[in-house]
Amino acid sequence: SVETFFPFLNFRHDSQIFSKFKFILEFMQEELPIINRIYELYKLIIDINNGLEKRQRYSIGLSLENTVLDCLSELIMAKNAPKPLKAPYLLKAGSYIEIATLKLRLFLELKIANETKIFQAQAHLAEIGRMASGWLKFTNNS
Repeated sequence: SVETFFPFLNFRHDSQIFSKFKFILEFMQEELPIINRIYELYKLIIDINNGLEKRQRYSIGLSLENTVLDCLSELIMAKNAPKPLKAPYLLKAGSYIEIATLKLRLFLELKIANETKIFQAQAHLAEIGRMASGWLKFTNNS
């Protein structure tokens, strides 16, 4: 095989993968904790949606994904906005969090997804909501 004659090829490939992974980890550590949490929530929502039937995946599942992405967008806008302009973005993010919570409750009531994953997503959302409201209070007091 090629690796027998050129063992460094495999090493170089592994080191390239490792360096890309290291870059992603460094990038995630530089982000705000709330943005990391909503990113983790988004990955969980994708996992939940992959287990849905086609009809629910492209209706309520896609809607929930878009709501979480909209919330992430508002949080990133708040992060990059000047201090006096952060509050409107945080208020919109809070409304997206409430909407996502209602959609997850609908998932539970219709029994269309794994309950454990839904409860995990709800816990993530509750934590993100607390973080966003704390950030909003800090912004309003400053």
